[in-house]
Amino acid sequence: MKRRDFLGAAAGAIALPALATSARAADAIEWRMATAWPKGAPGVGVNAQRLADRIGAMSGGRLTVKLYGAGEIVPPFEVFDAVSQGACEMGHGTPYYWQGKNPVFHYFTGVPFGLMAPEMAGWLQFGGGQALWEEAYRPFGVLPFYAGSSGVQAGGWFNREINALDDIKGLRIRIAGLGGEVMRRLGASVVLTPPGEIFTSMKNGTIDAAEWVGPWNDIAFGLDKVARYYYLPAFHEAGPALELIVSKEKFEALPEDLQQIVRGAALATAAETLADFTFHNIEAFAGLTADGGADLRRWPDPVAAEMTKVAGDVMAELAEASDLAARVAASHDAYLAKARDWSRWSDAEMLRLRNGV
Repeated sequence: MKRRDFLGAAAGAIALPALATSARAADAIEWRMATAWPKGAPGVGVNAQRLADRIGAMSGGRLTVKLYGAGEIVPPFEVFDAVSQGACEMGHGTPYYWQGKNPVFHYFTGVPFGLMAPEMAGWLQFGGGQALWEEAYRPFGVLPFYAGSSGVQAGGWFNREINALDDIKGLRIRIAGLGGEVMRRLGASVVLTPPGEIFTSMKNGTIDAAEWVGPWNDIAFGLDKVARYYYLPAFHEAGPALELIVSKEKFEALPEDLQQIVRGAALATAAETLADFTFHNIEAFAGLTADGGADLRRWPDPVAAEMTKVAGDVMAELAEASDLAARVAASHDAYLAKARDWSRWSDAEMLRLRNGV
């Protein structure tokens, strides 16, 4: 081969990948993800970013996701609307933040005295929960994907002791979900302060108590600096679910392989998120108890008993709200009953043996 022919062939060989790269760039899709969390917030914000990055990496850059923290596109409790109305293609939050659209959404975050994180994943993925979740979101043009859990949460930070039911009356508390409705019926004044405002609200006395997540997030948000009494666990959040929500129209317009990448990225992030929370809650709790900075408390038995009773009333009313609510409640509650039976002989018994009781 003559020198000029060799150089021409080599140039052609080099140009082909460049052309392919240009073609990929021309076909690349960029989506926006609004989140209900401050950007980089431990557990929630960080794993939302990991999910966005994972979609880009798994797709080889064909589908990239730009993440926006709470307030950058919309306020934290308007993420669902942003996806539903097309202001962005994706969102990261938790279903009960949008319960004003339909109270049945509570089931897909978690309900008082409900499913633990592995049990919730089991119900959604194999027990029919996912199909019901998609049905609940269908009128809004939104498709949900399970994106992990914090595991068992903490009951919250209080600036006064809860020794009896009378101590709840008049209490101004930040608490989310149906736990808030239970506390309201017990006499508390309930507010749903956005995550980024909890510390300030506690510090300036706007609220007397705040339930956020657990040791890792609570310490990161400084709640241990503004209250003394730490009640555990969160009776209403045994294994609350996080979600990735996607515009159904935009999702269905993707090629099949990119659809599977979104699904796979959500599943991978779900596992990573629970591991992240588990590790860091253990570490944070060890530090919290080592320095004696918190007064750890359990719910008194009479208070817990009344919480259980009131929660039962709340759930019964929710199940009667609509045909969909009745079907979701029937599926969830049947599975929960089986989960309780199994957990008594698995998790609960293993913890008893491990703790030497």
